[in-house]
Amino acid sequence: MKAIVQDRYGSPGVLELRDVEEPIAGDGEVLVRVLAASAFIGDWHIVTGLPYAIRPVYGLRAPKLGVRGQDFAGRVESIGANVTQARAGDEVFGTCEGSFAEKARARSDKIAPKPANLTFEQAATVPIAGVTALQGLRDKGEVQQGQRVLILGAAGGVGTFAVQMAKAYGAHVTGVCSTSKVDLVRSIGADDVVDYTRVDFTETGERYDVILDTGGSRSLSDLRRALAPEGTLVIVGGEGGGRLFGVAGRLLQAPLLSRFVRQRLRPLASKQNRDDLLVLKELIEGGKVTPVIGSTYPLSEVPDAIRQLGEGHGRGKIVISVEAR
Repeated sequence: MKAIVQDRYGSPGVLELRDVEEPIAGDGEVLVRVLAASAFIGDWHIVTGLPYAIRPVYGLRAPKLGVRGQDFAGRVESIGANVTQARAGDEVFGTCEGSFAEKARARSDKIAPKPANLTFEQAATVPIAGVTALQGLRDKGEVQQGQRVLILGAAGGVGTFAVQMAKAYGAHVTGVCSTSKVDLVRSIGADDVVDYTRVDFTETGERYDVILDTGGSRSLSDLRRALAPEGTLVIVGGEGGGRLFGVAGRLLQAPLLSRFVRQRLRPLASKQNRDDLLVLKELIEGGKVTPVIGSTYPLSEVPDAIRQLGEGHGRGKIVISVEAR
């Protein structure tokens, strides 16, 4: 089968389309024919091996797993032992190791039935970004109806899901983005949109009950100025912070500082699971959330997709179309 393979860390040019052996579903796993996948910033980090702090997890000198990609949507081809929630022929979406390939193995507890009203390309954008937005708003932010919520990076992969989910929870939502994306953020339901190239949201005097930061470019002190006295800041990630630790320093600093202030400063490490995929499926089929696709690449052009990720300032999600149907 065809797959995008990586033997060493480096620029997206290290990725190659190759013929590899088909995987076999193990205990608690399913084998899926991948029809679409999507890329997220974590893929770029694994390709480049940056920041260096990730290498003890993914491989010190080279990635432990050669095939890239995690998000996918496709059809189950076979199931391993002890799988009871899927069967051959099911249309599913979720996460796996190695979704930039024609077939992939996935744990049965990290997949769910594909939302009936989505294409495979749309469904492939949902798992990581959608679960991150859900856990950030629901679990860390504890968003309630009527609260004022600020989404930084509102036009990005996580941000576009977060804007719509916060609205579904009944919040008054302000999205922060660049000039070219203002119309997009408004179109997905934001009550207010701040163009950060023209307005500094920390200097407006507005205070928010919950801030979801997907950008990572502002300091904790900046963000706290825009946060209500007892508000909650949820730090999803973001870029910057150097080649050694990236944004890890800020993620570690937030909970320590939170002990000494009334505001709650909470880093988020999202965890993929079937239950949250089912929550997203319900929101999507109920018309409350619709994926935003920024660009689509064929499997052979995954290096270009990863290169686009590294440039930043994306619009919605990047889709990899694996197989024509």
